[in-house]
Amino acid sequence: MTDDWRDAWVGALDELEANVEVIEQMIRDEHRTQDLPEATPWKPPAGIGPLPLDLRSRAEGILARQLEVAKATALAITANRRQTALASRIEVGTAGKAIPSYVDCAM
Repeated sequence: MTDDWRDAWVGALDELEANVEVIEQMIRDEHRTQDLPEATPWKPPAGIGPLPLDLRSRAEGILARQLEVAKATALAITANRRQTALASRIEVGTAGKAIPSYVDCAM
Protein backbone atom coordinates (compact mmCIF):
# COMPACT_ATOMS: atom_id res chain seq x y z
CA MET A 1 0.00 0.00 0.00
CA THR A 2 1.44 3.37 -0.99
CA ASP A 3 1.09 6.42 1.20
CA ASP A 4 -0.47 8.39 -1.68
CA TRP A 5 -3.22 5.77 -2.12
CA ARG A 6 -4.00 5.74 1.59
CA ASP A 7 -3.83 9.53 1.84
CA ALA A 8 -6.26 9.88 -1.08
CA TRP A 9 -8.75 7.65 0.72
CA VAL A 10 -8.26 9.46 4.03
CA GLY A 11 -9.06 12.72 2.21
CA ALA A 12 -12.13 11.19 0.53
CA LEU A 13 -13.43 9.85 3.85
CA ASP A 14 -12.73 13.22 5.53
CA GLU A 15 -14.94 14.90 2.91
CA LEU A 16 -17.70 12.33 3.31
CA GLU A 17 -17.57 12.57 7.09
CA ALA A 18 -17.74 16.38 6.93
CA ASN A 19 -20.96 16.10 4.91
CA VAL A 20 -22.50 13.85 7.57
CA GLU A 21 -21.42 16.26 10.31
CA VAL A 22 -23.21 19.14 8.55
CA ILE A 23 -26.49 17.17 8.50
CA GLU A 24 -26.02 16.02 12.11
CA GLN A 25 -25.56 19.65 13.16
CA MET A 26 -28.68 20.69 11.23
CA ILE A 27 -30.71 18.07 13.08
CA ARG A 28 -29.33 19.15 16.47
CA ASP A 29 -30.01 22.83 15.72
CA GLU A 30 -33.82 22.87 15.60
CA HIS A 31 -34.10 26.65 15.33
CA ARG A 32 -31.72 27.21 12.43
CA THR A 33 -32.65 30.40 10.60
CA GLN A 34 -30.12 30.71 7.82
CA ASP A 35 -30.45 29.19 4.37
CA LEU A 36 -28.20 26.24 3.70
CA PRO A 37 -26.48 25.33 0.45
CA GLU A 38 -27.98 22.46 -1.48
CA ALA A 39 -26.29 19.15 -0.74
CA THR A 40 -24.25 17.58 -3.51
CA PRO A 41 -24.02 13.81 -3.89
CA TRP A 42 -20.68 12.39 -2.77
CA LYS A 43 -18.57 10.27 -5.09
CA PRO A 44 -15.10 8.93 -4.34
CA PRO A 45 -12.46 10.83 -6.27
CA ALA A 46 -11.59 9.24 -9.61
CA GLY A 47 -8.47 7.16 -9.88
CA ILE A 48 -7.75 6.44 -6.21
CA GLY A 49 -8.52 2.74 -6.44
CA PRO A 50 -10.28 0.52 -3.90
CA LEU A 51 -10.64 1.46 -0.25
CA PRO A 52 -7.64 0.37 1.87
CA LEU A 53 -8.61 -2.39 4.28
CA ASP A 54 -7.38 -0.47 7.32
CA LEU A 55 -9.90 2.30 6.52
CA ARG A 56 -12.85 -0.08 6.21
CA SER A 57 -14.02 0.33 9.81
CA ARG A 58 -13.96 4.12 9.47
CA ALA A 59 -15.97 3.94 6.23
CA GLU A 60 -18.47 1.59 7.90
CA GLY A 61 -18.79 4.00 10.82
CA ILE A 62 -19.52 6.87 8.45
CA LEU A 63 -22.12 4.73 6.66
CA ALA A 64 -23.80 3.94 9.99
CA ARG A 65 -23.90 7.64 10.83
CA GLN A 66 -25.36 8.41 7.40
CA LEU A 67 -28.13 5.89 7.99
CA GLU A 68 -28.87 7.40 11.42
CA VAL A 69 -28.95 10.89 9.88
CA ALA A 70 -31.36 9.70 7.18
CA LYS A 71 -33.61 8.17 9.85
CA ALA A 72 -33.48 11.31 12.01
CA THR A 73 -34.22 13.48 8.97
CA ALA A 74 -37.27 11.39 8.09
CA LEU A 75 -38.51 11.60 11.69
CA ALA A 76 -37.98 15.37 11.74
CA ILE A 77 -39.91 15.77 8.48
CA THR A 78 -42.75 13.64 9.85
CA ALA A 79 -42.88 15.66 13.08
CA ASN A 80 -42.87 18.89 11.09
CA ARG A 81 -45.78 17.71 8.94
CA ARG A 82 -47.75 16.73 12.05
CA GLN A 83 -47.14 20.12 13.62
CA THR A 84 -48.18 21.84 10.39
CA ALA A 85 -51.39 19.80 10.23
CA LEU A 86 -52.18 20.60 13.87
CA ALA A 87 -51.52 24.31 13.36
CA SER A 88 -53.74 24.41 10.29
CA ARG A 89 -56.61 22.80 12.25
CA ILE A 90 -56.20 25.31 15.06
CA GLU A 91 -56.22 28.27 12.69
CA VAL A 92 -59.21 27.27 10.54
CA GLY A 93 -61.22 24.90 12.70
CA THR A 94 -61.24 21.13 12.74
CA ALA A 95 -62.06 19.31 9.51
CA GLY A 96 -64.09 22.10 7.92
CA LYS A 97 -66.26 22.83 10.98
CA ALA A 98 -67.18 26.40 11.69
CA ILE A 99 -64.89 28.47 13.88
CA PRO A 100 -66.57 29.50 17.14
CA SER A 101 -67.15 33.21 17.50
CA TYR A 102 -68.53 35.55 20.17
CA VAL A 103 -71.27 38.00 19.32
CA ASP A 104 -72.12 40.75 21.81
CA CYS A 105 -75.90 41.09 21.60
CA ALA A 106 -76.11 43.74 24.30
CA MET A 107 -75.44 46.60 21.94
